[in-house]
Amino acid sequence: MKRNTNIVSSNQEVMGGTPVFKGTRVPVQTLIDYLEAGESIDDFLAGFPSVKKEQVIELLEKAKEKVLAIA
Repeated sequence: MKRNTNIVSSNQEVMGGTPVFKGTRVPVQTLIDYLEAGESIDDFLAGFPSVKKEQVIELLEKAKEKVLAIA
């Protein structure tokens, strides 16, 4: 099964279906782990240059929309 959005891709053939930033092999969970550890978005981007800042911002915007929709 393959699921895609503009920013996240999930495909069994890429990282076993783990949600990754589209066009990369960088799991979305890695960004969450960085943020939970107190690291900045810039620190994350420095460690994973294949991810674009626009992807991170769009992901966070979409997450915000979903949280506010259920609040």
